[in-house]
Amino acid sequence: MFTGLIQQTGTIAARSMNGKAGKLTIRLKKPLEKPEMGESIAVNGACLTLEQANGTELVFHVMEETFNKTNLGSLPAGAEVNLERALRVGDRLGGHFVSGHVDGTGKILSFERVGDDMELRVELPPHIAGFLVPKGSIAIDGISLTIASLSGSDFTVRIIPTTWNETNLSSRRGGDLLNLEADMLGKQIRYQLEAMLGSGTKKKELTMDDLIRAGF
Repeated sequence: MFTGLIQQTGTIAARSMNGKAGKLTIRLKKPLEKPEMGESIAVNGACLTLEQANGTELVFHVMEETFNKTNLGSLPAGAEVNLERALRVGDRLGGHFVSGHVDGTGKILSFERVGDDMELRVELPPHIAGFLVPKGSIAIDGISLTIASLSGSDFTVRIIPTTWNETNLSSRRGGDLLNLEADMLGKQIRYQLEAMLGSGTKKKELTMDDLIRAGF
């Protein structure tokens, strides 16, 4: 479990495949404090298992599906990635609950400066659209962000200067793929409603009548 608050960034040093799995090596700017073999670390929002730690290099065991369904399989060597260690009991929860299970990827459509902030517009994959709501939470490359606007084909988020300076977003460009994870609480609620009300909820907006019928 993660919060979407990025702790540091690193760069992709190496990536290799051996059958249905592979290795991903990340080079850090500073060593981790007391790394534990087998611990979970979110790399661009994807929960990976730490296999080796050697100073400023981390090596992860990565399944083929993770490389295929996230941007970790296509980012070039040297690309910057966001890193967050798993949430510990008693830690502050400053972002939102992030599982590290990426739902899909979306292309950057535009970056635009709005006052002191940056507005990021991202392509919205159809299979994720039903889980997003205006002002709801979404993890983008592992960063906890709030949806500013939402349409059938895209959504926008605002990036404050701290997030811009301390994550990989300042190095991303139009057309780049971003890892997306919808709010896990919203996904659980929707799945439960679909189970109780039938699959028709996938094809229309939920109404107050639907919620009342489901016991809310």
